[in-house]
Parts: sequence; structure tokens; C-alpha cells
Amino acid sequence: MQYLLTVALDHNSSPERSRYKFLHLSGQYLSRESFFTAAGLSRCTARHPYRSSRTVATSYSHFPRMASSSLQVASASTEIQRPFPPPHAAPEPDTLESARRPAYIGFLFRAPFATDAYKLGFTTGIREDYRLQIDSYRNVDLPVVMLDNEFHDPDPDRYVDRFREYEPDVAVIGDADTPQDAREYTQLARNLREEYPSTTYIIVPKCHEAIEIIDDDQVLGYPLGYSSLHADDYSDPVDWRGRHIHLLGGSPPVQYEALQDLTQPTLTGAPPANIVGMDWNGPAKVAYLGEYWSRDGWQSADSLGIRETVRRSLREMRAFWQERDLWPETTPCDVYGEAIQEPQDPVWAASGRNIYEEPSPFVPDDAPVYDPEDPDYDPLEDAIVIAYENGWTLAYRNESERQRIEYQEGLTPVNGD
Repeated sequence: MQYLLTVALDHNSSPERSRYKFLHLSGQYLSRESFFTAAGLSRCTARHPYRSSRTVATSYSHFPRMASSSLQVASASTEIQRPFPPPHAAPEPDTLESARRPAYIGFLFRAPFATDAYKLGFTTGIREDYRLQIDSYRNVDLPVVMLDNEFHDPDPDRYVDRFREYEPDVAVIGDADTPQDAREYTQLARNLREEYPSTTYIIVPKCHEAIEIIDDDQVLGYPLGYSSLHADDYSDPVDWRGRHIHLLGGSPPVQYEALQDLTQPTLTGAPPANIVGMDWNGPAKVAYLGEYWSRDGWQSADSLGIRETVRRSLREMRAFWQERDLWPETTPCDVYGEAIQEPQDPVWAASGRNIYEEPSPFVPDDAPVYDPEDPDYDPLEDAIVIAYENGWTLAYRNESERQRIEYQEGLTPVNGD
């Protein structure tokens, strides 16, 4: 079986636009999942599929020709590495503790807020009609781990196009307002799973009949946020017990109350729901109104910038779940790596000055500048950070400084950039 691996990477632009395609010699493009299945290979990715330093498990014997890229060849026997397995491929929870602990907690918003959320351990992502907006940051590489649908204007074909673009770990594919919607989304999830078996698929039932129609091994979205319908408008907690559940929206106290309703022991012996995950994006919107969320309620953020306001909410959200021993055991950042590449020392290579000290008056016009009066800006996010074959990792303010240092020191970048 002969395959040509084609890789289209633009290292000077957002990894959102990077593409990995597997091409059968007949001319048919395959998804990443289908390729490895057809070629009889196991897969390993130490990074997200669209991160430029991704490692793919394969062997040279399967590729008579290989496009030049930053891909590294690993053993074909290595298994794929994911931050969490989909519930249909994981063992059923055997204790109440395991049923209550979410595998992920999502925060779906754009950079720079998503950058902070990812670093803190949240599962980052976007709605299908949005972008992460990291193009303007030279040193930010964020994965789309979770992809939500535009439920105000649903379009399964459009969603599938975006799904194939990102191949997320978690996919909220649609809201089932009617039994017919439930049947159609269930079939869509089945079809996608055949091609992408490592993804967690979520369908949101918005009527009582839909709960029973959706396959038992699919995840049900339990609406708690700003949806016009909440779960208790058309169902009782017992209807959701014994199912895989994602809590959609709602502040941590609201989510925790729902979690207890769905998992705590009952007199009738109803099985607990398996809380697969949850998400809430409220703090990003409320930050523009001058408040951050805390375990003691909403607090004034008059003295904080917008980014620090959101960051403080995120820290409080994480602390809320950690106090209850319900923070995920593994996060996307643990598996896919940091969003911001850091130099071995926090200094600019050309000047030796600390990245986070006030700049000299001679700083280049196109350099990222740290402003102690603006804590919302991180100059490292706009730096050029390069790893070299001699083990150095250096940070530059612009390309001219990089070229000068590389020429003087005879440095060779690891990835050939």
C-alpha cells in the first residue's frame, strides 16, 4: 500500500491554517484518522494535529517520497497520545468519584484570553463561526481542542467542514430540538466516528424524546447557560442518569449543583451520570462590564485590565473545582505542550536585556515592547523564539536581530526555518 504524505505548513502564519493531508497514490485525500487505519499504522502525536512541531508515527517504508517539513519520524508502534479518551472508547466509571470527575473543562474564546486559559489547564476551542485570532502573535500556537456549533444558525454541512479543518478532540455537533433532529445528528456522529474515532461527540437534546433517541455511547449536552431552554424545562435529572454528560454553560456553582443532581446516590438506586466535561465562557464577556468571577461571587475589576480580569476569573474557576477535587487529571497543555515557546533564559539574544524590563530608548520600532503599565501585554507572545541544533533556544525582537546572531554564532535551527 503506497501513500504520499503531503504537508502544507506556513511557519510564518497561524497554525490554524496549517494542513496535514494523506494522499493515496490514486489521488484521493484521506483524513488523518482514515490514513492510519488504512495503512495499518498506530499513531502518536505529542502535539495537537495542527501544531507545527507535531510528531507523526509512521515508517519510511510507507512513503517513497516525503515533503520537506518539520515532521519527525517516530516508531510505528507508538499509540496516539490524547489529553482524554472519548467515552465510547474508555472504560465505564466504576466509582462515584470517577463518574463525577470531568475529563476536561472548556473555555471557548479567542486569544489572548484563550492563551491564558490553556496555560491554566482549560480545554480551549471556538465556535464554528469564530477563529482563535492568533495570527497577529508570532509566538502563540493554540490548538482547537473543542469545536462548538453555531446553534442560532445550525448547518451540519458547514460544521463538518470546520470539523475536518481542525479535527478537534471534542465536537459539539448540534442541538436536537425535535426527534428528527436527534436522529439526524446521531447518524452524523456515527458517520464521523467511523473516520475520527478518537473524538468525543456531543449532541444537545432540546426535547424529552431526543434523550432516548441519541445513542447511549454518545455524550449528551446538558444545557445550563444562556440557551433559551434548560434541561429542567423538558426533563428530570433521572432522565439523564446512566448517560455520558457534558454540562453546557453556567457558572461553577450552577454546574456543581447540576453535577450533584445527576450523580448523587438516590433511594431508587438510579445509576449516576458520567460527567465527561463542561464549559463556561461567561467571564470573557462580563470582563468588558468591569467584573470578574470569584468563589465569593462577581467582584469589581475597576483597577484591572481586561485580560487580567479574565485571567483572575479563570484562576478562581480552577480553584473552585480543585477545592472539590474535580479538576481534570490531565489537561491539553500537559499533552500538546505550551502555547508560548520560551527561551532558555528570559532575555533578548541580541541585547542580553531581560524581556520583562522597561526597554531602552534605542529599542527597534518593530520590536515587542514590555510596558509595566500594561500587564495585559506579554512581549514574549510576539517574540521570535527559535530552537537550535546545539541545544540553545533564543528569543529575538525582530528578524534582523535573529539573522545577525545566527550568522555570528553559526547557529542552525532545529526545524530548518
